[in-house]
Amino acid sequence: MYGQKTYVWFDAGLKVQVGKTALFNQAIADSDLVDYSLSNGFSYGGKFGINLGEGNSGFTFDLMFSDFKGEFENQDFMGQAEFNMKAMELYVLFRNEQNLSYFEIGPKFSFLRDASRRFIGEGLPGTSEDVTDQFKNGITGVLGFGFNLIGTDGAFTGKIGLRFEYGITDIVNDSGQALFAPLGIQEIYNEGYKGSHPIFAGVVFEINWGLGYFAKTKCGGRTKFFSL
Repeated sequence: MYGQKTYVWFDAGLKVQVGKTALFNQAIADSDLVDYSLSNGFSYGGKFGINLGEGNSGFTFDLMFSDFKGEFENQDFMGQAEFNMKAMELYVLFRNEQNLSYFEIGPKFSFLRDASRRFIGEGLPGTSEDVTDQFKNGITGVLGFGFNLIGTDGAFTGKIGLRFEYGITDIVNDSGQALFAPLGIQEIYNEGYKGSHPIFAGVVFEINWGLGYFAKTKCGGRTKFFSL
């Protein structure tokens, strides 16, 4: 890459991320009936990167499969409630890399696969109820940063970082609103309906392989694709 004028280069990789999740709803936060509990979330998938020129900026496209949870509890009212959502998620992020570290920002588009809810406690069924038809796809804002653990030349790298996500759009559909989702408890919405927004904060690890680059020799040759 150093003997040519590089216009764009590509890489691909595998990713996994783990961390804490919550399903934020302002009506639930204001209610005396329910308390939040942090949950554990997990996702895995792959990445394709488009890196611009010989600089340090570009775009990454992550396709991830996630398992998201939101937990709530109040022993006097309903015991413990657990909301679980599985989704396919597409990240479209701008990334800048400097001095073996990186910064990324952009949207995530979540495509709902299924959603379930269960109530756990004395006198409660404890079995999962399918509530997929009460929820919809969503858009999330993503902010992340990290650094290289392995490799520096683009041919093979391993990176670790932190990622923070907040759901921009409400993931409850019209049917769910009518049924007082996510918990199905009308008393929570005495002050009016409020949207539900997924939150994630955790660690992401990726392994990348350089695929190749478009460039031309600095002595004036034709532009062509070079594999790494």
